[in-house]
Amino acid sequence: MQSPNRNRFPWNLDWNLLRTYMVVVEQRGISKAAAFLGLKQPTVSAALKRLESAVGKQLVVRKPNEFSVTRAGQALYTECTTIFGAVSQLPAILEEDVADLRGHLSIALTSSVISPHFDDVLHRFAVAHPNVTYAFAVHESEDVESMVSLNRSSFGICLLSRVPRNLNHVVLYREYFGLYCGPRHPLFRAETISPKDLEGEPFVAFQTEALGGPLEDISKLRTRLKLSPHWRGVSSSLNEIRRMIMTNIGIGALPVHVARQDVVAGHIRQLPPYENLPLVSIFLISNPTRRYTEAEASFLAALSLEMTKVGIEERTYGMQPS
Repeated sequence: MQSPNRNRFPWNLDWNLLRTYMVVVEQRGISKAAAFLGLKQPTVSAALKRLESAVGKQLVVRKPNEFSVTRAGQALYTECTTIFGAVSQLPAILEEDVADLRGHLSIALTSSVISPHFDDVLHRFAVAHPNVTYAFAVHESEDVESMVSLNRSSFGICLLSRVPRNLNHVVLYREYFGLYCGPRHPLFRAETISPKDLEGEPFVAFQTEALGGPLEDISKLRTRLKLSPHWRGVSSSLNEIRRMIMTNIGIGALPVHVARQDVVAGHIRQLPPYENLPLVSIFLISNPTRRYTEAEASFLAALSLEMTKVGIEERTYGMQPS
């Protein structure tokens, strides 16, 4: 049997303290959390002390030049994010009693997700349900996975370095990656280029090209071609990798179907090899514990139907060299 104090706990607790605490953890400090919330630092500090007093546990360690979350604090943070995710769904849930489909889709995705099949589903859904609204937020793949796990997004589209244990996942599409140089590179106007010409060349890389990452095969390709052993530029953004290629910071890899327009326009040139290129899967991830609104469930159903009708080979882009 629960003690009377525990039974009264949810009634006595100021739930605003949970929201403040969640921001403190995510901002890694009281002063940053205060700036994020538009509050004064003493106000946030007092709120944290009140919460620690209410739960009877130290939640964070606050020392000069040190901020860390205790074990109890991490457990509470996990629950706070779950509560926040559930509360954020309430407006969409409360709109479900109208005749027309209403609601909101929050989609977290990695940079430069380009899939004609996904866009077709999105277009048809938008036409069929004009009262549904959308929010697209671009993050690194790990953060996309976190957003979906914490119920802060309806679903996510990203790379996966490992199979997530707590999320549903399916390959939305696949894309081949090729190597490219910009117009300032000596090879850009060469009549012929052989793989040997790439030996020792400086390169730029995605952060996820590291060993064990979802783009590891690109790193293996560079090693096989004997490019420089050290990167000259790195980014998590495809657009910034493209910028570094075009400004000749180094040779870099891009999805072939994404780069094709720049190749045709003469902004970049694809380099050998042109066959047996790295093939990367882009995943659609969703949270099985989320209470999906009618709009969210309907869109995921439409997307699933599209993937059933269109085989993975057709959803594989960049199979022909530029």
